[in-house]
Amino acid sequence: MYRIGGACLVAVSALLLGCGGAVEDEGIGDAENLLNGGDDYEVWAIDQTVGAGKLYIYEGKELAKDPANTPAEIIDLNTTNAPLCLAQTGTSPVRAHMLGLNAAHTHMILANVATGHVIFMDVATRQPITCIDVGLQAHAAFASPDSEYVYVANQNGKLFQRISTDYATNTFVLDDAATLDLANCTTPNGAPCQLAGLRPDNAPICPVIDSSSRFVFVTLRGGGLFVLDGKTTPLKIVAEYDNVTVGPNGCVGFEANGRMYINSGGGIGPVPTNENLYSFEISGYPQAPAFNPVNAPAPNVLYDDTGDSHGGAGMSKQHGKYLWVADRMDNEMRVIDTEVDVLVNTFSLVSAHSADPTPDLMGIAPTGKHVFMALRGPCPLTGNAPSVNNAVGATPGVLVAGLEDGGLNGFIVGVAPINDVVAPFTCAQAGGAPTVTNRADPHGLIVVHR
Repeated sequence: MYRIGGACLVAVSALLLGCGGAVEDEGIGDAENLLNGGDDYEVWAIDQTVGAGKLYIYEGKELAKDPANTPAEIIDLNTTNAPLCLAQTGTSPVRAHMLGLNAAHTHMILANVATGHVIFMDVATRQPITCIDVGLQAHAAFASPDSEYVYVANQNGKLFQRISTDYATNTFVLDDAATLDLANCTTPNGAPCQLAGLRPDNAPICPVIDSSSRFVFVTLRGGGLFVLDGKTTPLKIVAEYDNVTVGPNGCVGFEANGRMYINSGGGIGPVPTNENLYSFEISGYPQAPAFNPVNAPAPNVLYDDTGDSHGGAGMSKQHGKYLWVADRMDNEMRVIDTEVDVLVNTFSLVSAHSADPTPDLMGIAPTGKHVFMALRGPCPLTGNAPSVNNAVGATPGVLVAGLEDGGLNGFIVGVAPINDVVAPFTCAQAGGAPTVTNRADPHGLIVVHR
C-alpha cells in the first residue's frame, strides 16, 4: 500500500475557491443505492477500444485486497452486444463509453459514444436484452432513481432524450415525444437555447438526476447548464445558466444535504484545461410549467482552477460525508465536506503503482472502505486535448484507493492492469503522435451491488 493524504484546509467564506466534486450516476456505485443491506459487490469497467469494446468484471472484495492479481471476467462486446444491435437496429455499436445502473442493480445501461446505441444488459447473466439507437451519439445514459426513465445525452446530435423503462418486463422504449432539441429550442425566458456568447455549443454531456427523480441537470460541452423537469412531455426547462456562470464539459453530479454538485471540465479544444465545482440548492427549482429567472438560483462556486475535472465518487450517509473528485490531468483527488460545503483536502494519486494514473470514472464500494477508478491508456480515444494530453495515462486499468477518516484521507492499494498489446502504431489522438503498443483505454466504471 502507498499512503497519500494530509489535509489541505480552506477557510470558510461565502464563495470558496478550491477543488472538489463527485458523482452519483457517473460513479454509479453510491452505497445509498444498496437495497439488500449486504456488502457483496462487483466492479465493472469498460475498455472502449476496438469496435463495441470489452467489459471487465471483478469480484469487488478480491479486487480491494489485491488489485494486481485479481482476475477479471472479460466479455467481448463485439460478440454479444454487436449482433443484438445489428438485429434490432440494423447497425452495430461502436465505442462503449459510459455505464449506468438502475436502482435495483439488476440492469446495466451502456452508452456507445461513437454511435447512438444505448444497450440494456442483464446484470446476472451479463447478456444484452435491448438495443436502442437514439441517433448520432449516445455519450451518457443514466437511470432515474424511481426506475421510470433513462435519460440520454445525444452529444453531437444535440438532443436530450428519454427512454421509458420497465425492468420487470424488460421493456425499454424511446419516447420521441419527450425529446428536447438543444440546438434549436427557446428557453422559457425567451432566449435561444444555443447562442454564441451565451451557450455556444449545446452538445449535452451528462444527465444528473436528483433523488426525487423530478429534476435533471444537463451539462453542456460549450458551457452553461439546463435544469429540466424530467416528468414532462416534452421535457421542459425550468432553469437556465449561461457559460459565464457554469463552465464547459461537466459530467460530475452528486446530491448531498439538499445540494446538487456539478462540475465543469477540460479536454475540449477551446478549453483544454479547466475544472470548476458548483453546488446548487435543489429546493430552488420549480416544477414545470413554472420556471426560474436566468442564472437562478445562483450556484456556490467551490473552486475554479486549471486541470481536468472528470470522474468522482460520493461517500453515502452511512459511510461518510465527503465527495471525492479526480483531476485526470494533474493526478489529484480533491475532497469536499458536504455538511459545510467546503473543500477540506487535496492529495496526489501518483504512487509506486503508477507515475501517471490519469483517473477517470469512479465508484465506491458498498462497505464505504474503497474507491475504484478507471485509469486511461497511452492512446485515449475520447476526451483528450492533444495540446495538453490531459487524458493520456501510463497504466490503463482499475486503481483501488482505500478510505481513511471517513473519506477525508486515502491510500493507494494498487492497480489492476487492463492491457491490449498490439504491434506498434501511431496514436493520432495524443499530442506528438507517439508510437505505442498498448491500445487499452478504460473509461466507464460502476460498482454493482449483489
